[in-house]
Amino acid sequence: MAGTSSEMGISEFYAGQTLLITGCTGFMGKVLLEKLLRSCPEIERIYVLIRSKRGQSATERLESLLKSKLFDKVRNETINIQSKIVPVCGDIVEEKLGLSDEDIQILSQQVSVVFHSAATVKFDEELRLSLQMNVIGVKSLIELCHKFKKLKALIHVSTAYANCDKNVIEEKVYDPPLNPNRLIDAAEWMDNDAMNSLTVKLLGNRPNTYTYTKAMAEYLILQECGDLPVAIVRPSIVGSSWKEPFPGWVDNYNGPTGLLVAIGKGVLRCMMGNFNGTADILPVDIATNLMITVGWHTAVNKPEKLMVYNNTTGQLNKFTWGQMERFSYEYFMKNPIDEIARVPNPRFTKYLLWKDLNVIFDHLLPAYVMDFYLWIVGRKPIFVKIQDKLWKAVKSLEFFTSHEWKFANDNINMLAEHMTAKDREIFDFDVRKIRWGQYMENYCLGTKQFVLKENPQHLPKARRALQKLQRMHFLMNAVVFMVVWRLLINRVSVAKSLWNLLIGWALFIFQKIPKLARST
Repeated sequence: MAGTSSEMGISEFYAGQTLLITGCTGFMGKVLLEKLLRSCPEIERIYVLIRSKRGQSATERLESLLKSKLFDKVRNETINIQSKIVPVCGDIVEEKLGLSDEDIQILSQQVSVVFHSAATVKFDEELRLSLQMNVIGVKSLIELCHKFKKLKALIHVSTAYANCDKNVIEEKVYDPPLNPNRLIDAAEWMDNDAMNSLTVKLLGNRPNTYTYTKAMAEYLILQECGDLPVAIVRPSIVGSSWKEPFPGWVDNYNGPTGLLVAIGKGVLRCMMGNFNGTADILPVDIATNLMITVGWHTAVNKPEKLMVYNNTTGQLNKFTWGQMERFSYEYFMKNPIDEIARVPNPRFTKYLLWKDLNVIFDHLLPAYVMDFYLWIVGRKPIFVKIQDKLWKAVKSLEFFTSHEWKFANDNINMLAEHMTAKDREIFDFDVRKIRWGQYMENYCLGTKQFVLKENPQHLPKARRALQKLQRMHFLMNAVVFMVVWRLLINRVSVAKSLWNLLIGWALFIFQKIPKLARST
């Protein structure tokens, strides 16, 4: 079914347009840039806001980005992609985004579509820095966009969890507990200690500064966008690619990827989580396809109000943390990571006491034992430090694995109805098509290949190492069982009586077997 926009397709709309993308060096930004180059080849130009970093200029960082495997298909299909992409040196935490007056003049004359995905995604970021990047940066961008003479669409990337203090989240901007401009004004005179001491009170029922500042940014956009053609996209937990440019691509440890690495290496074995609860994981290519489509819809159909799109999977194609547990175990046993500490055995639990016992006996105690062994053989102990870092990261995720939300998706469904059949195929964001088992196998392989930089040709060796570790694990468990059982027999009369009973039954059975054999 096609709606009113069928006369102008998505690729047709983007032909001749000049774009500005912030956050193109981030996970979603890279995939967005690649998709635009590959599926909208007639784009006039793409300006990308990049800051200098670690001695590399914006141009050098862009060149390095375009050499990555993610852009292999684009390099093979497109002639001189670098001629279409122009790096602009800037930083979202600086005034006017750190842009020169000359760059501002050029952008204001040429840019027609803006994708804003730059943000800090660290859950434990200090409030001041999170405010600077996620709120003040948005404020600066809006001020800049008001100068753009040809602007047709400004797409802001938020998060589905911006309003995670609510159980049901509709596709609208909610009022924040505090006006963003008041917090911005306070940040100008308050020192870091004062802001950090107020953070817990300001967050309220939200778990971290990331979700808090993302909610602030949404309200700020609603307040200050005026007549700008703005839309907000809220992806949930972004994971590896589903199909494009190839299955399983991921290049960072954020979100579920960090959990998969820890599970695959055998260092994460138990954490808080609702086994039957929704794991609202969203493939990154679905998120970017939606962003591109929203840009087209905002420019062509010109909605009368600011549109919000909850880009989630839970209500359309449910995937649970229990399935995550099962699939991650299954596929890391099938395709193990090269260097693992223990045999993978992930478990989610709703019970804090059970988790704490597992942390002590199945995480920390083995870590100390392995570090003691490393110390004996003259190597540097590492496993206790790994556990310390792991649990700092895990605790920031347990809020999301232990809670469940219901997201409205009406605007997503409306958007699909406005697309032609061809556009629905090229810019596919229908999460109902995902087969989670296949997706998770590709995700685990992608984590192994692209995050850990492991060669797939080494899989036979990794499988042999896993089998060896399984045998060692079995022998160790048998020894521990025998030692504990022996201690119980010597010290607990009930255990000794039970042992004698078992031995008696065993002897009785063995004595009966020859007699039964002779009688037959």
